[in-house]
Amino acid sequence: MSTIEERIAGAETRIFKAVFPNTTNHYDTLFGGTAMQLMDEVAFITATRFSRKKVVTVSSDRIDFNKSIAGGTLIELVGTIKSIGNTSLKVLVEIFIEEMYSDTREKAITGEFTFVAINDQKKPISIL
Repeated sequence: MSTIEERIAGAETRIFKAVFPNTTNHYDTLFGGTAMQLMDEVAFITATRFSRKKVVTVSSDRIDFNKSIAGGTLIELVGTIKSIGNTSLKVLVEIFIEEMYSDTREKAITGEFTFVAINDQKKPISIL
């Protein structure tokens, strides 16, 4: 059986995406709603990989859009476990921008998502 620290490390989730025109707005930047959807998906995967239980999103505590994400760039979404409660956990998701044809990389968006583990009757259960 692994330790909590090993489970936290093993749950880290990284997904890369290309920002194509169908995901951008009239400013040729990634739609905020699309970014939030991708972040929630990465947070869900991270929470599930940690708990190996059914989990549901109960809140997105704060999402900071610090830099717009231009079309034609690559993004990396990184999900990490931030804290663990009795039935819930918080996942930090960061989106980094990478230029396709250079080594430039910078953080663009940060958000926190809270998940609760549930049973088949949709009642909260222990996250561990």
